[in-house]
Amino acid sequence: MNKMEKALSELAQMDEFAVQASPVHDLNAGAKLLSTVAYILIVMSFDKYDLSGLVPMVLWPVFLFQLSGIPVRTCFYKLRIVLPLVMAVGLFNPFFDRDILLNIGNIGVSGGVISMITLMLKGVFCLMASFLLVATTPFDSICAALRRIHVPATLVTLLLLTYRYVGVMTEELAVMTDAYHLRAPGQKGIHVSAWGSFLGQLLLRSMDRAQELYASMLLRGYHQHFHYAPSKPFRVRDAVYLLLSLLFFLLMRYCNVAELIGGLFVR
Repeated sequence: MNKMEKALSELAQMDEFAVQASPVHDLNAGAKLLSTVAYILIVMSFDKYDLSGLVPMVLWPVFLFQLSGIPVRTCFYKLRIVLPLVMAVGLFNPFFDRDILLNIGNIGVSGGVISMITLMLKGVFCLMASFLLVATTPFDSICAALRRIHVPATLVTLLLLTYRYVGVMTEELAVMTDAYHLRAPGQKGIHVSAWGSFLGQLLLRSMDRAQELYASMLLRGYHQHFHYAPSKPFRVRDAVYLLLSLLFFLLMRYCNVAELIGGLFVR
């Protein structure tokens, strides 16, 4: 199995995750979307030095991962390419902010180190929440929820088509890669001299495939908008879930739970 086929397998696995049965999967897509957006906004609102207040926010995605039956390690494995980029956001903070804010024994911890860790955790928490939404909700349902909150139809259509047909382009890339390796056996990767023609052929094949797909869409009655698959109705349990999630976020935001627990142990 080459890299392209492995990528297609991982995309198919995400679709399999989204149709599993669990209390989280059974929730309305709109409730999950709104709670995820609220979580990301609350996480990003923490001060760059408020590390102790930010850490308890991990409880929400971890609890939902356990409730949905999706292992947390699967999230980190799927996001293994994006996570290093997120972790690199605050790497230079310790060089610019050297004021000592905390002493651990005889070791002084600068504000740059604290802000670096805080920024890294913010990125990781937001990625966990986003992955949880996609892994427990079919993408059609997410797009339908976006339209219900009046996100522009053009943007939603772009998101839907990108998600649906990234696999098609990956298939084309897999076919071209296999054909190249059959003509150059034993060679690792694609030689730099073939990059130009390879990308040109990929562009031409993608354009041809896009025209075929668009013609198929028109034949099936597409007129600048999609008829999304029917989604679960908004029920009392969805309202309770959304309300409890918002209350938890506000509690974590305005009440430093870590300091309160630490104060109890110190006493």
